[in-house]
Amino acid sequence: MSSLSATFRLLRPKQWVKNTFVIAPLVFSGLFTDLASIHAALVAFVVFCLASSATYVLNDYTDVERDRRHPIKSRTRPLASGEVSKGLAITVMITLYVMVVSFALAYPHLVAVVFAYLLLNVAYTFYLKHQPVLDIFTIATGFVLRVYAGAVAIDVPLSSWMFITTLSLALYLASIKRKQELVKSGTSSRNVLKEYNEALVDKYAEMSATCAILFYSLFIISDRPEMVYTIPFVLFGLYRYWFIVEVKDAGESPTDALFNDRLLQLTILGWIGACFYSIAV
Repeated sequence: MSSLSATFRLLRPKQWVKNTFVIAPLVFSGLFTDLASIHAALVAFVVFCLASSATYVLNDYTDVERDRRHPIKSRTRPLASGEVSKGLAITVMITLYVMVVSFALAYPHLVAVVFAYLLLNVAYTFYLKHQPVLDIFTIATGFVLRVYAGAVAIDVPLSSWMFITTLSLALYLASIKRKQELVKSGTSSRNVLKEYNEALVDKYAEMSATCAILFYSLFIISDRPEMVYTIPFVLFGLYRYWFIVEVKDAGESPTDALFNDRLLQLTILGWIGACFYSIAV
């Protein structure tokens, strides 16, 4: 049972929450009451959960020796801690890739974006994550591809506002992640961190957060004025997350910050409720 649990943790199921970005076009298009659109969006969500898990296993496999020297990852990553063998990790990874390809081929409209996501993350694992600035933009591009997949799945165009807002928000989260890695582990956890300093990634985060709220507000005011009451939730969410980072010294994992902070959870639920209420009414 413990081996099964460790294998499941290898998939990083907590990180699947990031794939909810796939659902964004469903909400903002107003098609969240259409059963066919809901089904298509959920299929895309499942595909990206499988694809992201395959990427996590690949990344853990290639970084296993470095993770074993990390004070936290050596205990929390099943491969680094020895709970899961390399052989089993390879088997799981291949199975996940086969499942992703099978799903993508069954839904041809998703093939291009899913394969782009997989190739991007393979490039990230072996090269891009070692390149300063490119590493942050690669992480952010992964979120943009999730949103694009959601739009493709329900056959609606991806709004240019949604594209730039998603990119800005993802750049903010990626910059904060790099900052917290620097604060907690110095430059030992990633080679690319030797190219950064706290002041620089702070500037990246501040600029990205400003762009995110600016573009989101312009998007709402110009395209969805009835959703103007969602803006305060976005503002409060950014403020709360920054509080978590600066005061509670968290934020290396946005997912952990979300799961561990009740007020942040309530903010997101409030934003979701405001979205549905605004569109429905």
